[in-house]
Amino acid sequence: MIGGAPRLGSSAVGYLDAAATAPLRPEARAAMIDALDDGAANASSVHQPGHRARSRIDAARSDIATAFAARPSEVIFTSGGTEANNLAIIGLALANPRGRHLVTTPIEHPSVIESCRYLERVFGFSLDFAEVDEVGRVSASSVAALVRSDTALVSVGLANAEVGTVQDLPRIAQIVHASGVLLHTDAVQAAASLPVRFGSATFGVSGAAWPGPGIDAMTIAGHKFGGPQGTGALLVRSGLAVEPLLHGGGQEQGRRAGTENGPALAGFAAAVRAASAEIGSQGVALIESREALIERVLAEVPGARLTGDRAERLPGHASFVVDGVSGESLLVALDAAGFAVSSGSACAAGSDDPSPVLLALGFSAELAQTGIRFTLAGPVTAAAIDRIIEVLRAETASAAHRRGSWNGSQ
Repeated sequence: MIGGAPRLGSSAVGYLDAAATAPLRPEARAAMIDALDDGAANASSVHQPGHRARSRIDAARSDIATAFAARPSEVIFTSGGTEANNLAIIGLALANPRGRHLVTTPIEHPSVIESCRYLERVFGFSLDFAEVDEVGRVSASSVAALVRSDTALVSVGLANAEVGTVQDLPRIAQIVHASGVLLHTDAVQAAASLPVRFGSATFGVSGAAWPGPGIDAMTIAGHKFGGPQGTGALLVRSGLAVEPLLHGGGQEQGRRAGTENGPALAGFAAAVRAASAEIGSQGVALIESREALIERVLAEVPGARLTGDRAERLPGHASFVVDGVSGESLLVALDAAGFAVSSGSACAAGSDDPSPVLLALGFSAELAQTGIRFTLAGPVTAAAIDRIIEVLRAETASAAHRRGSWNGSQ
């Protein structure tokens, strides 16, 4: 039971936390079972089972490269998005020593910011943060103002996990490359729901033919596509050196040591294939549900405000602050009703600190603790939205009553 309600599987309508991890796709599960049933083998072994394991990994690498208009040699498998971001920031900055200056934004995933901080602390790099506006957009001009002759790397995420805003990477890339600086993007949140391409193809929320982003490195993670957790990849432009974080064997062309998890990588590739095939139709359905939810919340939940860009946002992403009620209490109330969501505040992870992302967008510390995020794995029914609104209204009314009682007692 979840708070007295029937437990809902991750594929059920009550699972609205796909940005944290997407439900495992049946295609991924089948691919992993097939690989496991083939028996144990190390892909570095020279016997026939080893050759089959190697062929499976090569096929996974080729499939993922194809999905993102990349070359197989540009795909470095990792244990997930966090490792891939660390490898991108640290590995590229150390292996391509143009200088010791980094540029990123204050709304990046902690694995990006902390990798930059590591280079500051251990290697003496300096770090600047490009400003974001009230909806989480970073302008190309704000990045350009920070790029210097000694800038080694710029890292700007394609889409923000907390507020869903999608960045104008093509324009940012033009500015960065004109200065001869490397550009990395964390595409973990975007790649599973937008037509993202690492090569010369296009991407865009509306499907418009944007110019190619011209990025040098891009991070993806398997479990955002409905693949297994613990899988990811860093796509690195051909010819760029990468200083390995893990040393030992010669796996991943010497860029990431360690025996590959062949069955998991097979599931990763199967999930990417399935997600890529349905991005267009699924995106339309997600946007319809997202907009229905946003309109109802803004119209019917007192004190609710949308966070992030209303138009240029991830298809299935709806995030809010709700004045006067904590994000954690909303999360708990929805959980009790059978809906799995995330709080926009770090209090969801056991901290009382306000969300750094919402603070960067200009929200007060008090309001930044009220964030809540709905991220859809599939379309949501009208009945489910009705129930969500009912729960949110009840919780906001209860919070208002508690405040009134407290004030009356003073």
